[in-house]
Amino acid sequence: MNRIQKAEKKMKINIGISEEHREAIANELSKVLADSYMLYLKTHNYHWNVTGELFHSLHEQFEEQYTELAEAIDEIAERIRSLGYRAPGTFKEFNELTSIEEDTEEPEALEMVRRLALGNEQVLRTARHALQPANDGEDEATVDLLTQRLDVHSKTAWMLRSHLE
Repeated sequence: MNRIQKAEKKMKINIGISEEHREAIANELSKVLADSYMLYLKTHNYHWNVTGELFHSLHEQFEEQYTELAEAIDEIAERIRSLGYRAPGTFKEFNELTSIEEDTEEPEALEMVRRLALGNEQVLRTARHALQPANDGEDEATVDLLTQRLDVHSKTAWMLRSHLE
C-alpha cells in the first residue's frame, strides 16, 4: 500500500476541535511528554543511585515519583494520539523537545533532591505553557490532563524543596 492509499484509508478526525488547534495542542503536549520522560529517567536514575543517611527515605520517595511519572507519560502520549498526531517516543525526539538537562555525573543525595525539585518546576512551566493552546481549542480533556499534572508537580516540587530547608 502506497502513501496515498494509506492517506485515503485514514479516517478523518472530527472531535469538535479544529485541525489547527489539535496540531498546536499536540505540539505543546509533545514538549510536556519529553520533559516528563526526561524527569522520569532522572528520577529513576536517582532511585537506583542515591546513597547516604537519607538513602531509605529518598529511595522510596523517588520510586513513588518515577512510578507516577510512568503512568503520566502514558496518559500524555495517549492524549496526543487521540488528537490525531504521533507521540514522540525516541531519545532523539525527547532530547530535541525537552527543556530538562540530562545528568552526566553522580550528585550527592541532597543535590539529587534539588535537581528533581528544579525538574518538577520545569515540567510545571512547560505544562502551564501548554494550557494556552488547549484553552484556545476548547479542549477540556487536555486542560484537565494538564491541570492534574500541574497539581502533581506542584506538590512534588514542594515536598522535594522541604528536604532542603
